[in-house]
Amino acid sequence: MILGLLLGCHPHPSCPEGETRRDGRCFPYEAGDPVYSSGWRPAPGLAWQVQYTGTLDRSLEVDAWNVDLFDTSDADIELLQANGRRVVCYFSAGSFEEWRPDADRFPSWALGRPLDGWEGEWWLDITSSVVVEIMRDRILYAGERGCDAVDADNVNGWTNDTGFALTATMQLDFNRFLADTAHRNGLSVFLKNDVEQLDALEPWFDGAVNEECITFDECEPYAVFTDAEKAVVHLEYVDDWADAEGRATEICGRGPRLDTLIKQWELGPERLACPPDPS
Repeated sequence: MILGLLLGCHPHPSCPEGETRRDGRCFPYEAGDPVYSSGWRPAPGLAWQVQYTGTLDRSLEVDAWNVDLFDTSDADIELLQANGRRVVCYFSAGSFEEWRPDADRFPSWALGRPLDGWEGEWWLDITSSVVVEIMRDRILYAGERGCDAVDADNVNGWTNDTGFALTATMQLDFNRFLADTAHRNGLSVFLKNDVEQLDALEPWFDGAVNEECITFDECEPYAVFTDAEKAVVHLEYVDDWADAEGRATEICGRGPRLDTLIKQWELGPERLACPPDPS
């Protein structure tokens, strides 16, 4: 698999805007209606913890946990829910991570350029039917594990140098597939970043997760979610935890009713939450 990466990726030609692609073939894209779900739809103002590394402190008084789909134990998921917590299970939908248990399912030709700053991770060709099938299976696995919702990461490849000729339409197609698949399997679903497509995707998603919209001055578009009474979990990062309180002073209260957490990049147990927006 890695040999294929060393030989370089070979992107398919792009399709005209308004068309999507599956396995190299372009065809007109029709979005259709979102799959209806009567499941959990978190409103702004919930208390959150987002943790992918380290031991979970299950006594933490929060409403919902965002945890890693593969690394979190069955016991942790069950005990969190037994204490009334909602569990959102994270996985990467748009990138290959070489350490995941299903890594051998990905063909080398579906792997693109490395993600800058993330060792062992490469962009995926989201127009590949193989990739689509693997992501469907990950969502099914989240349902089997008892997750309440999924948080699918790296769903903004069309704005990055992936090595594939992805377009806005292709990304909309893939992201809506993720949302519809989650809803068909009784799961809620969060949109991760992809700020440029918030308006188009809001009807499909039950909430959103954003990283550093204050840093990049792109928080206001999230009003399309919070105005619809859908929670937006907002993360801002510090390199040194000693800087967390100062960063909170700078950012708390900014943005459209965001549920803001200060975290470190490793997304461990440390957590500093901004007070909820009283509006």
